[in-house]
Amino acid sequence: MASFQITGGRKLKGELNPQGAKNEALQILCAVLLTKEPVTIHNIPGIRDVNQLIDLLGDLGVWVTKTGESSYRFQASDVNLDYLETDTYKRKAAALRGSVMLLGPMLARFKKGRIPRPGGDKIGRRRLDTHFLGFEKLGAQFNYDPNDGGYYQVDASNLRGTYMLLDEASVTGTANVLMAAVMAEGTTQIYNAACEPYLQQLSKMLNSMGAKITGVGSNLLTIEGVSELKGTEHTMLPDMIEIGSFIGLAAMTQSEITIKNCRIPELGIIPDQFKRLGIQMEFRGDDIFIPAQERYQIESFLDGGMMTVADSPWPGFTPDLLSIVLVTAIQAQGTLLIHQKMFESRLFFVDKLIDMGAQIILCDPHRATVVGLNRQVSLKGIRMSSPDIRAGVALLIAAMSAQGTSIIDNIEQIDRGYQNIDTRLNAIGAEIVRM
Repeated sequence: MASFQITGGRKLKGELNPQGAKNEALQILCAVLLTKEPVTIHNIPGIRDVNQLIDLLGDLGVWVTKTGESSYRFQASDVNLDYLETDTYKRKAAALRGSVMLLGPMLARFKKGRIPRPGGDKIGRRRLDTHFLGFEKLGAQFNYDPNDGGYYQVDASNLRGTYMLLDEASVTGTANVLMAAVMAEGTTQIYNAACEPYLQQLSKMLNSMGAKITGVGSNLLTIEGVSELKGTEHTMLPDMIEIGSFIGLAAMTQSEITIKNCRIPELGIIPDQFKRLGIQMEFRGDDIFIPAQERYQIESFLDGGMMTVADSPWPGFTPDLLSIVLVTAIQAQGTLLIHQKMFESRLFFVDKLIDMGAQIILCDPHRATVVGLNRQVSLKGIRMSSPDIRAGVALLIAAMSAQGTSIIDNIEQIDRGYQNIDTRLNAIGAEIVRM
């Protein structure tokens, strides 16, 4: 297990280039299985989850060629379906949450799929019902037998288009069902579809491969099935979660940071939510400049009520940034209520922030109230452990703003979502040692 040793109190200054979007990458990479022709993808983040998925594709028989620093060419012309029966596949796929999105492309092209129960962050229950209910609507037969090694098995020998109303606007569920539907016979309509930029990117890529998807960017997708797809070239968006993390980092550490090439129109309400915390920022073309701020004040609602930040499906605020907003509010002036609706264990890391000196009331598993310290008291460095990707970076931000030295254990969680985060932050003035 690796750790970060962080010397706090350092003010940073410089430019940061966001990596490619992790959540987009996990969908886009699975989509290469839909065609036997070459698919070239640019701006792929070099993070653990993505690298593990690329490795898994290679084991499946996909030809993988690195063509640049963050570019790869994939060709799934000779996929070995027998690999799905091996213990190696079970071990690797079970360790990666994103492996579940291999199912949709497998069903579309090979008419069957098999996946072990996937892993991922320990942030509460993350049910897969939406995926399999969607497959069943398309005519697939689903079976899960815990006595058969815990595999989800799906037979899709006769996929047909249909109308379906998803039981929740799941991003990965929508992506998986969408990829299965593009080669189903007839027309499929997916209502209550997630419409995050990741889904829009996936839809645009699939259309460039010959799919017929309309309604992109809305919660009603219409898909006319085609018999085969061709190769394509695709460039991924910058990671909106990393961009939000850097905004919070700049505010907490009183740093002057420019975040480059942000694709600002794709960020939705993310910049506005941080502005509601009192954080100043300037849009300079496609860059976001955050000046060094001694203080920032949380807004109140028009009726004087306490500001609340809650997660909701796009174009609402992404749940992946609630941990960052929470930690950023620690040194603000004012009080903020965080309402995490989706996962019941995601706020449990606040006990570590309280140990550092933060004033946070954990109301219940889904809500926390942050009483801003307004820089009257500094956080103090402690030893702690990263429970998941986003909480890990929130703890890193807290440690960088604290007085003294902190140690964060289990940083493998951070590495799953943030590429060389220590090296990149050290380049603009941080003092982080990887142990």
